[in-house]
Amino acid sequence: MLGRSGYSSIMIVVLIGLLWGLNWPAVKFMLTEMPPLTIRAIAFLFAATILAFIVYVRGQKLLPATRDVLPIVITGLLIIFGFNILTAFGQMVTETSKAAIIAFTMPALTAIFASVVLGEDLEARHIVALVLGMAGIGVLASENFGALLRDPTGPAIMFFAAFTWALGNVALKSRTWSLSALPLTVWFLAVSSIVCWPLVLLFEPPWEQSVPSVSVLLILLYHTVGPMIVCYTLWTILVDRLPATVAAIATLLTPIVGVSSAVILLGDQLTWQKIAALSLILVSISMTLAKRSETDS
Repeated sequence: MLGRSGYSSIMIVVLIGLLWGLNWPAVKFMLTEMPPLTIRAIAFLFAATILAFIVYVRGQKLLPATRDVLPIVITGLLIIFGFNILTAFGQMVTETSKAAIIAFTMPALTAIFASVVLGEDLEARHIVALVLGMAGIGVLASENFGALLRDPTGPAIMFFAAFTWALGNVALKSRTWSLSALPLTVWFLAVSSIVCWPLVLLFEPPWEQSVPSVSVLLILLYHTVGPMIVCYTLWTILVDRLPATVAAIATLLTPIVGVSSAVILLGDQLTWQKIAALSLILVSISMTLAKRSETDS
């Protein structure tokens, strides 16, 4: 039987997968009326403010130890600012389903970095799960390999986004923090907001933008509350609870939801490559969580 930790880990993975997966078409929809830096800057600011209020109400410690200040800045810039800014720009020049696929080269990169930097063991089950997941991504990439070769700009941006997220995961896992997950997430978002807003004022002046439609504003609310507040808090908890490699593989659920929702909501073409790839990725996730559940029971 699963223990309480096992059940909660599975619930966290599923919720993250759903919310982050649906965020891919959500961002694509917002980009029709809002520029990328503005979307992220608003979400960073409101998410940090709301989470800080929750931390205050709960009476949790918010100020980090001095030794954590620089690591917080570096980790926040990698895991939130870098990944979110790059994926927003990547979706401007790449089909949403393809963008989600390329971004999830992240698990393999995380496994490599975690092995080198953290000394985490790559057990046989990790390797098999990684191979299955990456095989799925490879099948999806083969769908339009010629187009990728002709115009690699979008894929290159998305791969660099995966690179920053992988480094951020390892940075998050590399130390014992003086703060718990919730206040730590506040600072990651705050750092991202502080860096992002000057870029908005410089490159996307708000006074030169038109007011978005109600539907876009509602999607922006979802983007802020779900993917930013809920998911990043749960992701911080997940990476703290599991080895970085296992946590990264588990989030392969996100491209399953992302690709499926892009097909349904945005009209992306559903091909046999997508179906085959999603099947491989689902097996990879199931294999990882089933093994982890045994150790948590």
